[in-house]
Amino acid sequence: MRAKKFVYCLLMIVLFAGIPTGKAVAQSGEDFKPFLDKFTSSAAFQYTRIKFPLKTPITLLADDGETEKTFPFTKEKWPLLDSETMKEERIAQEEGGIYVSKFTLNEPDRKVFEAGYEESEVDLRVEFQLLPDGKWYVVDCYTGWYGYDLPIAELKQTIQQVKEENAACKEIHP
Repeated sequence: MRAKKFVYCLLMIVLFAGIPTGKAVAQSGEDFKPFLDKFTSSAAFQYTRIKFPLKTPITLLADDGETEKTFPFTKEKWPLLDSETMKEERIAQEEGGIYVSKFTLNEPDRKVFEAGYEESEVDLRVEFQLLPDGKWYVVDCYTGWYGYDLPIAELKQTIQQVKEENAACKEIHP
């Protein structure tokens, strides 16, 4: 009888040890901190870790002031993110506002970074997800570059400005 209990307990231990948990699955992927360090220090790497087009399209108000028009958030519109942009901090501005940037969601397989003035709309929201290949990717983003108040007529000019900013960033972080 004792032998049966021992075998039963041993079987249960082996059975439970073989069932992966969400935490175990997340741990089998790359660590987020080294990924983020490389993501914000290499433009070439950054482009490889964004799932274009992003989930949420860019939505702008048409010239009539009532109609919305959407544009896919593609690689040509992506503003490169550096470590300064992705730094978690809380800064009191001289004008009185408080700028806050932090991870608002920090799960083993999903992270959301947000930045903007307190009690105001978010200026930047970046969603990272650990995908089944064990690697982190940006899967969604909102950026003030393409805020709702951007006139559609200025979209091309804004994309050009983003490209110029990206060129400068690529010189520092190839």
